[in-house]
Amino acid sequence: MEVLTDDPGARFAPGARLYPEGAAEPLTVAEAWVAPPGWIIRFREIPSRNAAAAYLSVYLEADAAVVPALPRGSYYWHDLLGCPVVDPDGGALGTVRDVYRSGGAEILVVEGGPRGPFDLPVARPFVRILAPRRGEIVADPDALDLPTPDRIRPPRPPRSPRPRKGEQSRPRSASGDPDPGGPGAPQGAPAPEADPGIAPD
Repeated sequence: MEVLTDDPGARFAPGARLYPEGAAEPLTVAEAWVAPPGWIIRFREIPSRNAAAAYLSVYLEADAAVVPALPRGSYYWHDLLGCPVVDPDGGALGTVRDVYRSGGAEILVVEGGPRGPFDLPVARPFVRILAPRRGEIVADPDALDLPTPDRIRPPRPPRSPRPRKGEQSRPRSASGDPDPGGPGAPQGAPAPEADPGIAPD
């Protein structure tokens, strides 16, 4: 198991309970030992290696109500979730939606801002202020090389499907029926107007 906690001895002590992400029922540690680069943990509720396969790539979380308080300047991941992120001028950059670790550093997944989603390493020069308990994370968009809002292109609308080779496309009316002005229609029947916005490029 990859270890993300700073106190694995306490977190994996026999009898400790850990919650698979998104689960209401905990797993209870039966025994655990160091096996570099991580730990091997046996849970009472998982009787075999085959049963353990269901937990591959699943985070195990501790109950936030029982974890010890951290010293000033240190934070749990759940302290960061939902925190707004702004630039040095106070302009909104988004909200922290997720946290993960890469290369020994925490990375914040920031979404919902005018510059699009981005990953924010918790390190200088990218983070100017990290104070999630008072709801303040200040990031430097220039250090992150974030695009300005005017450089973000809106998503293109989906294209209408092109006919397959050998098939002949026939325009359809708004009701989905074959074109009343197509072959077999009464002479003089009006052709439907083109639907704006879906013409091929």
